[in-house]
Amino acid sequence: IFARVREELAEGKSVKTSLNAGFQKALSAILDGNITTLIAAFVLQWLGSGTVKGFAQTLAMGIVVSMFTALVITRIIIYSFYAVGIRDKKFYGHAKKAEQTTVNFLGKRRLFFGISVLLIVVGFVFMGVNGAQGKGVMNYSLEFKGGTSTSVTFDKEYTLEEIDQKIVPVIEDVTGDNNVQVQKVEGTSQVIFKTQTLDLDKREAFNTAMSSQFQADEDKIATENISATVSSEMRQDAIVAVIVATICMLLYIWFRFKDIRFATSAVIALLHDVLVVLAFYVVARVSVGNTFIACMLTIVGYSINATIVIFDRIREELRTKKKNEGMDQLVNRCITRTLTRSIYTSLTTFVMVLVLFIMGVSSIKEFALPLMVGIICGAYSSVCITGALWYIMKNREGRKAETAK
Repeated sequence: IFARVREELAEGKSVKTSLNAGFQKALSAILDGNITTLIAAFVLQWLGSGTVKGFAQTLAMGIVVSMFTALVITRIIIYSFYAVGIRDKKFYGHAKKAEQTTVNFLGKRRLFFGISVLLIVVGFVFMGVNGAQGKGVMNYSLEFKGGTSTSVTFDKEYTLEEIDQKIVPVIEDVTGDNNVQVQKVEGTSQVIFKTQTLDLDKREAFNTAMSSQFQADEDKIATENISATVSSEMRQDAIVAVIVATICMLLYIWFRFKDIRFATSAVIALLHDVLVVLAFYVVARVSVGNTFIACMLTIVGYSINATIVIFDRIREELRTKKKNEGMDQLVNRCITRTLTRSIYTSLTTFVMVLVLFIMGVSSIKEFALPLMVGIICGAYSSVCITGALWYIMKNREGRKAETAK
């Protein structure tokens, strides 16, 4: 909305006219982007199970609240500023027209496509390498393959930060597991550590380390094997739900834009984002657990928004396209004009997740790091991939029509 208001001001319109146009012209993109994500949330709620259902409910609630604040609360606040006399253009993001230089994104489409293909291929190559080395295709956590739970009673109560910085590195060293999960028993000095399945030697080494380095009572150290919490049925439900959600999103975009090429381009970009983040999980050996499911579902729900904004602008500009203007010029102009909002929305989200990564505990870091990759990838695919895909399909149809004549 704010980026659109800024554009209208750059055209020389008054503040009041720019505010009205900003909210009005941004409405279709906001509705289409959020309704598309809501469709995904409803399908995940319908077909998912366990944590997937919880994710879908939270996602749907967040979308509805954010739409209400953007379209109602923000509007009231902005118009209140105007009503009390704050009417100078510089307070509303006045921009000069010289800033609107068109960038030739389509001219670099081969480079962009090559980068994307390379990133995805690297992921599959590392899958094969990891499997051949016996490390497992991905670094599955306890939720997926089970492990060992060890309850330790210390001589004093440690904070989570102290546990993460002092105790966990020792456990990683003696067990060889770099994905230790920690659970404090509130109000006591007892801490539960969940690791990969430990044999007798590693259990003894674990107990010795806890008693010698942290004065834990070795007689009170209890160990038990735990089973996987993410069943194969839950995984299958999540995959089916994502596939059905993607199909429903494709149908909605097709219906709204009256062009299957828009829908196809958006879904290909969505698949691209998921595969690139998957490649990051494989290459970086990030732990694959419940946070993996949440991260992938977040990307499915979030990354399509910037794409919808660009497609909405292309749809709008097609109605007023000049006869002597090439389709590549139009697409480049639309991507350039929506570039600032794509950057701003992605950057604000990225900063929030970066803070989670910096200040969060290990389990939060495992969620935040791939999500940051997904945010960057989503912005990249929306700006560099989707418009180019639509243009290629549009051109191909035009050539077929000319050949038929």
